[in-house]
Amino acid sequence: MKEFKDKVAVITGAASGIGLGIARRAAKEGMKVVLADIEKDALLAAEEELKSKGVDVISIVTDVSKIEDVENLAQKTIDKFGEVHLLCNNAGVASPGFLWETRLNDWKWALGVNLWGIIHGILTFIPIMIQQDTECHIINTSSMAGLMSGDAWNGIYSVSKQGVVALSESLKISLNQLRHKINVSVLCPGIVTTNIARCERNRPEEFCDPDFEPYIERIIKKHPHLETMAREMVNLWDKGTSADEAGDIVFEAIRRDIFYILTETGRFWKRALEKRFKGIMDDYDKNHILIKEFKDK
Repeated sequence: MKEFKDKVAVITGAASGIGLGIARRAAKEGMKVVLADIEKDALLAAEEELKSKGVDVISIVTDVSKIEDVENLAQKTIDKFGEVHLLCNNAGVASPGFLWETRLNDWKWALGVNLWGIIHGILTFIPIMIQQDTECHIINTSSMAGLMSGDAWNGIYSVSKQGVVALSESLKISLNQLRHKINVSVLCPGIVTTNIARCERNRPEEFCDPDFEPYIERIIKKHPHLETMAREMVNLWDKGTSADEAGDIVFEAIRRDIFYILTETGRFWKRALEKRFKGIMDDYDKNHILIKEFKDK
């Protein structure tokens, strides 16, 4: 997709962060914009911001972990604009903690938004795009955590984001194989100015245990020596690439047909990627020797 003017963009997690950055760039491109988010007040503020600039925009409160909400999002999009060309499955949350200390509801919430939210998006919107038979593009938001080795703190997040990468890779191949006019990219942000470290403000009550505590407090209670690191982690996302810059990168990457879209390419990120893939290839060689020894017996 090279031209965006007068086309329709649907963006989840659009009330703040990367989603809002993408929405602002979509507006600059002359697109009609559908904003979706679970946070009503912030969503309405984002809608008013774009309306004040003359954008043809609607907002729809959406919990992407619920298929009926995503189906409602699609229906209202079609009712208003008649079609959809750019789908950004961007909503995401984090639920840090050492894996054996996490709770089932942590998994249900994070996987429900980060992975099932995207599954719901593709199940709902791709049939519409196929029926349209027009040029379309899908952006699935993963993370650099979807490409790198997992870290000690964010196992649930890494699981969900690596699932998004695998899903996106498979989706691109299958759509190409069937020659549909739908392209796919996976967005893998590094450190971008978002509110993801404070995402528990939107955690649904159904995923809060009776003795629920914010993840930072849970980590500190169990591991007091990690308090400084844990509190600094919350502020890390205030110092990264701006969300608006991330939105600009997304649109230019779509134009250049980039599949793995990154928001940072510094030495740290390159080394982290190289470390993971070197580990895979090193163990491939070790397994090759091991298997050969068995076969030679």
